[in-house]
Amino acid sequence: MSQDRICVGAIAGAFGVKGDVRLKSFCAEAEAVAEYGLLWSEDGSQSFEIILNGPIKNGFSARISGVSTKEQGDALSGTRLFADRSALPSLPDDEFYHADLIGLAVFDTGGKELGRVTSVENHGAGDFLEIQGPGLKNGALLPFTHDAVPTVDLASARIITDPPDGVFPE
Repeated sequence: MSQDRICVGAIAGAFGVKGDVRLKSFCAEAEAVAEYGLLWSEDGSQSFEIILNGPIKNGFSARISGVSTKEQGDALSGTRLFADRSALPSLPDDEFYHADLIGLAVFDTGGKELGRVTSVENHGAGDFLEIQGPGLKNGALLPFTHDAVPTVDLASARIITDPPDGVFPE
């Protein structure tokens, strides 16, 4: 996926029988998923206009261009939706799009490389960076807090961490 687009949501199947879909939003303000203009499939082969109908459990009921039946909605289940980066708001200095963190090298405060960020997870207790690297058989989950991650340098593609005890093997 091009760095010119950011994942802002996903289609979770049909909602009803008239072509509406279940839409999950990955935006800080959930309703914003419909404010970024045309949304794209991951490979860029499909584009969608989104109109939110209203909130439902775990997302929104939405109308999307090109879908008029339940079967068409179900066929798009799992499709991740990407917005052009230029349509997204600028972030303050201490906030980052998850896509910008994936792939960054992670170093401890002594300069030792610990691995690379493979994903950003949030299971309700805040963001965690999943780190994979040498000596990390199952990877490591690093809390993405100012204490544990004092420096994110996107220009140098690196993160400096002062991890809590037990996150990385000694």
